[in-house]
Amino acid sequence: MYAIVKTGGKQYRVERGQRLLVERLAAAEGSDVTLEPLLYRSEEAVFDADGLAGVKVTAKVLAHVRGEKLRVFKFKPKRGYKRRTGHRQELTQIEVTEIAAGARKAPRAKAAAQGADTETAGTGAAAAPKAAAAKAPAAKAKAKAPAKAKQQEADDGS
Repeated sequence: MYAIVKTGGKQYRVERGQRLLVERLAAAEGSDVTLEPLLYRSEEAVFDADGLAGVKVTAKVLAHVRGEKLRVFKFKPKRGYKRRTGHRQELTQIEVTEIAAGARKAPRAKAAAQGADTETAGTGAAAAPKAAAAKAPAAKAKAKAPAKAKQQEADDGS
C-alpha cells in the first residue's frame, strides 16, 4: 500500500514508516501534518476526487534542516565578470505515520439515490399545485385567442 502525495510543489511516493526530506513546512517539530494525496494504491488504484476525499496521509515532523550548499558561478567571457554565490534550501524531515483510506460510497449508488429523490419530489402533493399553475397560463392564452379572432372577423366584415 502506498500513496502519491503533493507538498511543496513536488510529488512523492510514500509508504508507511518512510522518512523523507520535503520543502520547509510551517509546523513545529514533533507535530503531525496532513499531506494532500493525489493517488492511493492498495488492491486497486484510487485517483478520483471523490475517492481521495476518504484517503488521509499523516506524517510526523522530525526536524527542520538545511540542505547542502549549492555553488552558483556566473561568468561572462571577455568582460571580466565573475560572481560566485551559494544557496542552501530550507527543508523539513518527516516520517509518514499513517496512510488510511476511509469507507467510500460507490458512485453509482450515490447517483441512483439522488435520482430517486428527484422522482419522488416531483410526484408528491406539493407538485400538483405547481403543475396546475403551469397549465393555467396556457389555458388563458387559448381562451383569449378565439375571442381575438371573432373580434377581427367582426372588424373586417363591417
